[in-house]
Amino acid sequence: MSRAPTQLPLGVGLRDDATFANFHPGANAILVDRLVHQLDDDGEPFLYVWGVSGTGRSHLLQASCHSASDHGYRALYLPLAELGHFPPLMLEEIERLDLVAIDDLEHVVGRKRWEEALFHAFNRLRDAGKRLVIAAEVPPRTLPVKLPDLASRLTWGMTFQLQGLDDAGRMAALKLRARGRGMQMPDEVARYILHRGSRRPDVLFETLEVLDRASLSAQRKLTIPFVKQVLGW
Repeated sequence: MSRAPTQLPLGVGLRDDATFANFHPGANAILVDRLVHQLDDDGEPFLYVWGVSGTGRSHLLQASCHSASDHGYRALYLPLAELGHFPPLMLEEIERLDLVAIDDLEHVVGRKRWEEALFHAFNRLRDAGKRLVIAAEVPPRTLPVKLPDLASRLTWGMTFQLQGLDDAGRMAALKLRARGRGMQMPDEVARYILHRGSRRPDVLFETLEVLDRASLSAQRKLTIPFVKQVLGW
């Protein structure tokens, strides 16, 4: 089997930092455990993950694909926010894969051709004994799905709501990402960034990337004065 996730000929890939090791679970430990073990013999065939923007939906789906690849399985990540304007041809024969991760489902809901293609893909994956994880902004029962059979399928598996992080969780996540980059982030620096900047995890991690580049360029450690200088605070 392929040792790399199947990639679309459309430039859609996986972020290198989107791994389970790089994700602070907070109150989402059970969900992360289900995703980590989804490809086990007794893993969940279908998982539905929903949550507001910034809670880590896309990170976890890409982490699932990375993990699948690392264990010798074939996986495909489909972010429908980027791909939904194409015909659903990428769903053909996906039952040949071991894991399919469909992100941003709300972007194609209500469109007949996409709903029918998703319904048939769901059935083929199930019949082949493969794994599927879907992510969206809202729970399955509140999606405006027009095809009743697809609406029914979306409620078959386990559904998890991604819980946002509190300030302690944001600080832990920030320090975890910093360690992953080889950066030492003192608690006082992490607290300062949280107090002064955005509390959205995705924005925090973008800030961390800016600081990482600046720290490497200036050969400086992370201190509050250095953070102030780099970010103009």
